[in-house]
Amino acid sequence: MSAVYINSAACISVQDTLNENFIQNLTPENSIQIVKAIEPNYKEFIPPAMSRRMSKTVKMSSVASKYALKEAGIENPDAIIVGTGMGCSQDSEKFLKNVIDNNEEFLTPTYFIQSTHNTVAGQIALALQCHAYNFTYVNTSSSLEFSMLDAKLQINDGEADHVLVGSTDEQTDRTMELYKLNNTIKKEENLPVDYLDSTTEGVIWGEGSSFFVLGKEKTESSYAQLRDIKINNRLEQDEIQNFIGDFLTKNNLTFEEIDAVILGFSGDSKSDIYYTKAMDLFPNSALLYYKHLSGEFNTASGFSTFMACHILKDQQIPEVMMINGVKREGIKNILLYNHLGGSDHSLLLLERA
Repeated sequence: MSAVYINSAACISVQDTLNENFIQNLTPENSIQIVKAIEPNYKEFIPPAMSRRMSKTVKMSSVASKYALKEAGIENPDAIIVGTGMGCSQDSEKFLKNVIDNNEEFLTPTYFIQSTHNTVAGQIALALQCHAYNFTYVNTSSSLEFSMLDAKLQINDGEADHVLVGSTDEQTDRTMELYKLNNTIKKEENLPVDYLDSTTEGVIWGEGSSFFVLGKEKTESSYAQLRDIKINNRLEQDEIQNFIGDFLTKNNLTFEEIDAVILGFSGDSKSDIYYTKAMDLFPNSALLYYKHLSGEFNTASGFSTFMACHILKDQQIPEVMMINGVKREGIKNILLYNHLGGSDHSLLLLERA
């Protein structure tokens, strides 16, 4: 199979990640229940008449995808693949509210049409006038990983040379209320959160949009080589070592050869135990975490992939992400491990381009 490279990376998140100097300004957040994305001035990218009809996730994705395509020097990709856990939930809520308010009568179809999960990929294609392969994956916390896997297959099979891959999720008021009721979100009395040694359940919820251009050729802007992806819906805690070990063996790597491991510690005491067990496998690797910077959400791994790309390209690890004090001379291999509430475990292996 031919190599697949990540040739650009763009991210809108609760950090100012569109700013070139964002690494110096990374600010952890552990004392509020819900953190919101820092949004750009959409007027600079989207005509106001169109912007008014777009939900937040469509607007974030439109801008992030433009940044990614511009950095890669691609005007029209050979495929557009987007992963999302919740889709356009703002428009879904508006439609359902209209159903209730109007007693299921005289409904305008606009919100319903715009509420489908594939609206994001469709809107990007419309803006680019791109008639190529267009697909959306809705697989909770492994939505981005499935999208990356599809893109990798498209490139390896010769179906595409350049693929725009993205992940996106937004917050909505009603959903956040429900998440508080079922204890998905941390109770206020359990704040601030100790992400690495939490004794309480629940997370701080975030949002964001990350886009990447994957290609078969290495370019001057390449961040990393996408070596491999592994996804497993259900894992027992005592299966973690085999899950990771088998993945590395398949890629002819040992635990020692992994320079950095990015773990998705979320502050949820019930499910973070998986990450704690994974840490034990890498005593000589740099151990990192990131959800204190992004918040937890279905496609939070987009933020960690974005950060991993910058770590490989800049050969520097932000201090704010470090769990231990291990520092390798050169960072070649990075392993990303993520899940959401103990389900949908994913491994992503990136190598320096």
